[in-house]
Amino acid sequence: MGSLMLKEALASASVVSAQRLQADEGLAVLGRTLVEKPPQVVLTVARGSSDHAANYFGYLTMLTVGVPVVSLPMSLATLHHAPLAVNGQLAVAVSQSGQSPDLVETMAALGQRGATTVAFVNRTESPLAHACKWTVPLCAGPEQSVAATKSYIGALAALARLVGHWRRDPKLLKALAALPTHLEQATQIDGSLAVDALAVTDRAMVVGRGLGFAVAAEAALKLKETSSIQAEAFSGAEIKHGPMALIEQGYPLFIFALRGPEQKGLLELATEMRGRGARVILAAPADVKERDVTLAVSENEVLDPILAIQTFYLIAARVAEMRGLNPDVPRHLSKVTHTR
Repeated sequence: MGSLMLKEALASASVVSAQRLQADEGLAVLGRTLVEKPPQVVLTVARGSSDHAANYFGYLTMLTVGVPVVSLPMSLATLHHAPLAVNGQLAVAVSQSGQSPDLVETMAALGQRGATTVAFVNRTESPLAHACKWTVPLCAGPEQSVAATKSYIGALAALARLVGHWRRDPKLLKALAALPTHLEQATQIDGSLAVDALAVTDRAMVVGRGLGFAVAAEAALKLKETSSIQAEAFSGAEIKHGPMALIEQGYPLFIFALRGPEQKGLLELATEMRGRGARVILAAPADVKERDVTLAVSENEVLDPILAIQTFYLIAARVAEMRGLNPDVPRHLSKVTHTR
């Protein structure tokens, strides 16, 4: 296989290594600033894969720092010019290109209203970076495939670094230092069972919960854009509130059962859905006997979703190839999206 998507996904470990050298010092300063002047709320501004990274950051921040995090609908700022009371609050934008007008306009408006604005962006000379007070480089380098991979993993790692410095959490920062090694391990996992199941379907559900929901959403998006599979992401807690009505014999259900308190319920869901005839593909750590895909684990379980999506990217690239599609140039899509 020689897709750019695959090659760029395999470069993720080097991206995370570069962040420690190029972004960590600035994040430490930002973390101290947030300790000295703590916000009461955090707003995230992003779309697509970047919004999935923001979802991970939001859950991790609420889980560990305790500050509420809200994903801001950008139309409030760009179309309605809503009088948002954000003075002294934190606004975080995540973007690979930093060029979409709605991100730039929203962050500029939030900054004018007194928010501390931060751009996590791959292109540090982009309009988004110039619109924000703080800029954090993702360090992913040029990303040519339309399907974002290394920039998404870079965003997850950089956002986790911010939380680590904000909380002054040496264990999390130590685990982040070891993350490149674990990312390399995650590329060695055999995902052939998942590839075989997904390559022959036109629909699927991807399930996660807690920190794992962010990568479930990202995995579903990748199946859509690279393989034209109608894949939808759901929290494991939501399946029985309607989506379960879609389950029939052979229906593909990819479940991320990561470590943590959510895992027990996800394993029970996998067993129940198998009993209902679903084609369950269970991705879990090596200590889960009924797993179909083995997931690598990190030195801190809050980083496990990063390893899970690393493995899934390789699966997605192979699925696209088996379906005769080029994951680098999905139909109707371009690398930079301009929305308002």
